[in-house]
Amino acid sequence: MESNSGANDRIARIAGHLRPQVQGDVCLRRSHCRAKGGAPGFHVAILGAAGGIGQPLAMLMKMNPLVSVLHLYDVVNTPGVTADISHMDSGAVVQGFLGQQQLEDALIGMDLVIIPAGVPRKPGMTRDDLFNINAGIVKTLCEAIAKCCPKAIVNLISNPVNSTVPIAAEVFKRAGTYDPKKLLGVTMLDVVRANTFVAEVLGVDPRDVDVPVVGGHAGITILPLLSQVKPPFSFTPKEIEYLSDRIQNGGTEVVEAKAGAGSATLSMAYAAVKFADACLHALRGDAGIIQCAYVASQVTELPFFASKVRLGRGGVEEILPLGPLNDSEREGLEKAKKELSASIEKGISFIRK
Repeated sequence: MESNSGANDRIARIAGHLRPQVQGDVCLRRSHCRAKGGAPGFHVAILGAAGGIGQPLAMLMKMNPLVSVLHLYDVVNTPGVTADISHMDSGAVVQGFLGQQQLEDALIGMDLVIIPAGVPRKPGMTRDDLFNINAGIVKTLCEAIAKCCPKAIVNLISNPVNSTVPIAAEVFKRAGTYDPKKLLGVTMLDVVRANTFVAEVLGVDPRDVDVPVVGGHAGITILPLLSQVKPPFSFTPKEIEYLSDRIQNGGTEVVEAKAGAGSATLSMAYAAVKFADACLHALRGDAGIIQCAYVASQVTELPFFASKVRLGRGGVEEILPLGPLNDSEREGLEKAKKELSASIEKGISFIRK
């Protein structure tokens, strides 16, 4: 019969991942996390896991069978989110990390780091209005990534993505760990919206639609290539105008509909998990994984650009060409590049100043 002290030790070890705490100068380590029940798979960290995007994102990643260890980090409320999600009977072992002092422990040994951290948009705000706050947050998080898991693939969600990806690149360059193939800005929500809105017009299942969305992740930098939609369809000029405007302003549509109660958190979490799942399948060695992402690119003269990429074990293995554009798309591309160039420079200057 097991002694009381042995049972108490076992219970304390199992529960340790629910209540992050600092023991002297040493943070709660993964060895304290529940050892049994974890399935083979990848180690994933979510930075900003207690936020509006982070919580549903954490829940959906807990459901992913490719995830064996899930680290949840935030500066507030991580214990509660961790306790809640850890009750789900899926294979991933969940551990929470609270506050700056536990950031590095949250990152050690991670294969994939997803960053939704930052303040959300409010009515009347643009993504650039978020810059001053979120730029500093991304800088701090990427400095820790460079130190603790420099080989991890990074999925960056924090807005404005057009600027935060260049910020992350500059941080990694300074640390000597920059691998452009492993830094990906998540623009999947633009693709998800495009597929959904086009499917509504066509009267088909959105899962059967594929719309390439290139450029960036804000306003006119979001360029849906409706001429390349699958299944092929010839839209009228009025339909193109309607769809382009709605895809570009989908975030504003949600912010206004929520009337101050939040931004596009649920659909963003869905899109982020869809993209993360593609990255995990690529890490596993699956072939033919192609998604749109905002990455270091030579598709245009700009240093960063969103387009279709082929993912593999090393991250971005190939950046695909834009393909044929019609006249309106070429015009939209020039407008997108002008605004995107300023956003990129703003991010780079934030680190170099």
